[in-house]
Amino acid sequence: MTHIQVDTANRKAAKKTNILYWVLTGLFAFVMTGSAIPNIMVNPMSVQGFHEMGYPTYIIPFLGWAKLLGVVAILVPGFPRLKEWAYAGLIFDLLGATYSVANSGKEFVQWAPIFIFVALGFGSYYFYHKKWKATAIHNSTTTQHDFQRNNPAQVA
Repeated sequence: MTHIQVDTANRKAAKKTNILYWVLTGLFAFVMTGSAIPNIMVNPMSVQGFHEMGYPTYIIPFLGWAKLLGVVAILVPGFPRLKEWAYAGLIFDLLGATYSVANSGKEFVQWAPIFIFVALGFGSYYFYHKKWKATAIHNSTTTQHDFQRNNPAQVA
């Protein structure tokens, strides 16, 4: 393979990774926002759910705001450390919800869809790292090529 063919293959792979990242992240953000807003508004369904699981209702708006801030963090460009914390918090929220609903006596069929949301979160996180590594490699390669082009005497 020539350099041009390799570069084209890398661009296609990066484009595919970028598309998968944004699709999964968009769906994950949609789901988590859809969960955050009713919590922030302390709607009756949220109160009933928390009551059924034996949790205090005063925690509902806090969790809603935390989820919404986590969604903002994973959507805003940059801030890699903040994104790591946001992904962790959102996944902990989903795993905690799964555990709580499972132990509240509800049938598996009623809470099984939560696993789809967890999978969206893990998929988004996986492709975030894959995209980040591809960008880092591309930037490193570009810098190397620029250095060689601008300083041919030092390369030899």
